[in-house]
Amino acid sequence: MREALSLAPRRASMPPMSRGPSLLALALASSAFVTSACSPSPPPSKSALGEGDAPAGSGTKVSSAWIGDPGPVEPEPVRREPPTPAARSFAEEVKLLYRVAVCASDAPLPPDLDAGVVSAHCAEVRPKLEAYKKRYVSVARPFLTALEPKSLPAKVVYPFGGGDLATALTTFPEAAEYTTVSLELVGDPRRIRHISKDSLEESLRRLRFEMGELYFLDDYSKSETLKKTQRGDLPGELALFLAGLAVHGLEPVDLRYFTLAADGSIHYLTAEEIDKVDHTVAMNRKATWTPPDFSEAFANAEITFKVRGGGPDAPLRIHRHIAQNLADDHLKADPALIHHLEPKGTVTAMTKAASYLLWQDGFSIIRGYLLNHMVFMISDSTGIPPAFAEPAGFVQETYGTFSRSLLPAKAVHNRDFRELWMKQPKRPLPFRFGYLSAKQNHLLVTRKSGPGAPP
Repeated sequence: MREALSLAPRRASMPPMSRGPSLLALALASSAFVTSACSPSPPPSKSALGEGDAPAGSGTKVSSAWIGDPGPVEPEPVRREPPTPAARSFAEEVKLLYRVAVCASDAPLPPDLDAGVVSAHCAEVRPKLEAYKKRYVSVARPFLTALEPKSLPAKVVYPFGGGDLATALTTFPEAAEYTTVSLELVGDPRRIRHISKDSLEESLRRLRFEMGELYFLDDYSKSETLKKTQRGDLPGELALFLAGLAVHGLEPVDLRYFTLAADGSIHYLTAEEIDKVDHTVAMNRKATWTPPDFSEAFANAEITFKVRGGGPDAPLRIHRHIAQNLADDHLKADPALIHHLEPKGTVTAMTKAASYLLWQDGFSIIRGYLLNHMVFMISDSTGIPPAFAEPAGFVQETYGTFSRSLLPAKAVHNRDFRELWMKQPKRPLPFRFGYLSAKQNHLLVTRKSGPGAPP
């Protein structure tokens, strides 16, 4: 996948946005941001913080402030924004989590981790991930890549992509940079160093449940499951990303955490900055989401990765996850995400199982960003409706069968999608991509038309 020529599309209208400080900047600047009565690092185990416990009443104040074919690919790398020399690296922790949580290496375990617990976990997880590769990746990847133009931007943007690096790698396996954005924070990777046997066993059990929907059942994670990744001794969101790497024969090289400046530039966090907020807890990105039990420092992360077993000269690729509420009111209050995405230029996009948020008036900013910058998108029906795509110069191609939205959603967009599917030839879809429609698979390709469109 190579960068397409720069386009100058007609810009979809986007509401004005004001600049505001990041949550971490607020945390570093004011001790009133989030104060926790929890014990110092390492954070508490499940025995001390139950699943789904809310900060209220807990002494916490929150202010308003493998594995076989299809094999991996080695694309041309994009230039990585170099971390500052003092940026804190969590390379050792992410490689240990790769070994323990997703069982994708045979590296020796530290003596204080119970080998029997890990072995039992891996005996269950490894065959399931292998089955996912055979059942899903080996079918979906060649189908999806056959739909793609010969030349696409090497940067993929996946809004509402909580935990789902696996499908991004399946859909666009040759990309060099992936950006996922969702309500979920990545999590603290350090707790694996201090975890007890009982907590390890319980944490791995919970992780198998969290992985279950995406890899073993529905090919996407439900909101209630993603909420659970925000608490516990193992970082569930990070583990889902690592499972995606493992499935595609890739391995992590480094892990760093960052925040976005007001202009959208990346600031990699130093050990000092992380320590300064270590006894605070982050704010959840939506009131109904489970509050995290770790600090704001562990909200956004960058994983560099390569082909498993690749030598020191193997091309490095990048996955960044940004925890952000994509509703208009949040992006107006803090537009750093949009300022970060815009300099990427033209991008490739995807989404699935996104609760039809791109249909809604209250998500016009992220929808406008996509229409102004993407040249190609693969989605289910939670992608961009024809009423927005066609005026912005896109054509849409349908696969499978659509009759109605899985969740209650706008009647006008349901009608438009039904008409879109009805007037096009019936194209079979041999796998599920996100939501079903009346128990039927369906998929939507949205591509830029006219001059400058990718060939």
